[in-house]
This record gives sequence, C-alpha cells and structure tokens, in this order.
Amino acid sequence: MQGEKFVFNVKRLVIVPIILLLGGCGIQPWVKPYERQNLADPIMTFDRDPISSSYMHHVYQAREGARGAEGGSGGGCGCN
Repeated sequence: MQGEKFVFNVKRLVIVPIILLLGGCGIQPWVKPYERQNLADPIMTFDRDPISSSYMHHVYQAREGARGAEGGSGGGCGCN
C-alpha cells in the first residue's frame, strides 16, 4: 500500500511539470500585435542615456575583444 502511494506521487511529480511545460509552448504569440506598440516605446528601453550607453558598449567591445564579446571586430586594442 505504501509503495503504491509512493509510485503514484512520483508519477504525479513527473507528469504535472511536463504538462505545464507543454502548455507554455503555445502556437499563439504571447504579445499581440496591438500590444507591440507599447513595448516599442522609447521609455521601455533599459538605458536611460543612449549616448552614454553607446560609449560604454564601445568600451566593453574594445576591452573584451579577445573573447568575442558581442560581435564587434577588433583584437582588444580599441581600433575597429
């Protein structure tokens, strides 16, 4: 009796997350076309100052050029 209950609980612990994961893989888009205009608003950007963030992005690419960073060219010397 105790073993059957354990097997039932284990099956439940395996099946329920699988069903939840498959339910999250729906065909319909999560963001509707009429909602995209709100997400494309400039106030939704992560960076407060685009000029400063552009400079910091350039510095990051120059410093991390040896590892590839974010696709920028150069060998870490700062020249593109």
